[in-house]
Amino acid sequence: MSRLTITVNGQKVSGNNDEPLLVQLERAGLQPEYQCRNGMCGACRCKLTAGSVEQREAMAFVAPGEILACRSIPTSDLSLEFDYQVQLSPSAVNE
Repeated sequence: MSRLTITVNGQKVSGNNDEPLLVQLERAGLQPEYQCRNGMCGACRCKLTAGSVEQREAMAFVAPGEILACRSIPTSDLSLEFDYQVQLSPSAVNE
């Protein structure tokens, strides 16, 4: 498992190339929107502005330059943009 940097709306967090982005963002204290975790709803859709991922099969529509955080495994340092401000979880704010 390689360590890498994930930048989300300008905020840098540590990540790896072994787990889905959604799991890693939550572990870092961020709360991206999601509903299904299996690629059907598309709520975790975001723009991949730099880097690369392995995008696993999904049912939700993904436009060019977009990925689903729940179905994407980073393969390099990367930068993401969500169309909304990603909130910090209450526990992360208190740490």
